[in-house]
Amino acid sequence: MLLVKVSVLDDLRIYFKQWKPKEYLFEGENGGKYSSTSVMAIINKASKKANIKKKISPHILRHSFATHLLENGTDLRYIQRLLGHSSTKTTEIYTQVAINHVQKIVSPIDLINLE
Repeated sequence: MLLVKVSVLDDLRIYFKQWKPKEYLFEGENGGKYSSTSVMAIINKASKKANIKKKISPHILRHSFATHLLENGTDLRYIQRLLGHSSTKTTEIYTQVAINHVQKIVSPIDLINLE
């Protein structure tokens, strides 16, 4: 059996060639940007399909994206730029979230039962 690895970039190129968006990469039915209602409908459908029980929103996705970038070593200034924050103070919120995650890490040594 032949397995073909397809990247997100490959998928986006196929999508772009097929749909030929004019102004936004993902446009509504009649062009232009998606409405907030449409975005929420897409997120709700995807979260149900993925069997996610928590309430998901665009803000939560944005927050998770930034937190994962930080946890994976991305410089805070790059995250600030990606999120469009004018002040680093706004972006620094994510450092506290990342620190809380680090503090919850359990060392494998602590899991060894020596009794």
